[in-house]
Amino acid sequence: MSAPAKPSRWALWLPVVLFVGFIALVAVGLWRPASRDVHSAMIGKELPRFDLPPAVPERPGLARGDMLGGKPRLLNIFASWCIPCAAEAQQLEQLRQLGVEVDGVAIRDKQDDLAVFLARNGNPYARIGADPVSKIQFDIGSSGVPESFVVDARGVIRYQHIGVIAPDQVPMILARLKEAEQ
Repeated sequence: MSAPAKPSRWALWLPVVLFVGFIALVAVGLWRPASRDVHSAMIGKELPRFDLPPAVPERPGLARGDMLGGKPRLLNIFASWCIPCAAEAQQLEQLRQLGVEVDGVAIRDKQDDLAVFLARNGNPYARIGADPVSKIQFDIGSSGVPESFVVDARGVIRYQHIGVIAPDQVPMILARLKEAEQ
């Protein structure tokens, strides 16, 4: 009768090597997590055609044609129910005071709620279009609120800013608008 075959040395160490490799992958993922931002595939492309009705009576609605000609504009996707949107309102007003044309798309919002939001936080928008089902939001590649896009005079999206425009980012937004003039 023969003795059972001894497992090779490699077979004995394989589970240990696999476990150490798994721990290394987890550690790398914790130290350098992947970005969760969803960048628009529309950057460098023309805005899709749209014609949104006014979101509030005191501002006109917004259409693709309003974004053409003149100088670059900032297109801000926001909502009254969005707490971070209130946090960036002051920066949008600062940009407006510096001569930036700011247009808004209010998503999944009610006119009364939007009026209260604008009364409380200010209204830096030249136009505000109502997007009740987020169609335009998704068509331009926005994945959340707030989100802003620099659109050049030909209607081409030149830059996407995901999240709140912080006070220290205002100069960067101005630089992106300046770049879009060329």
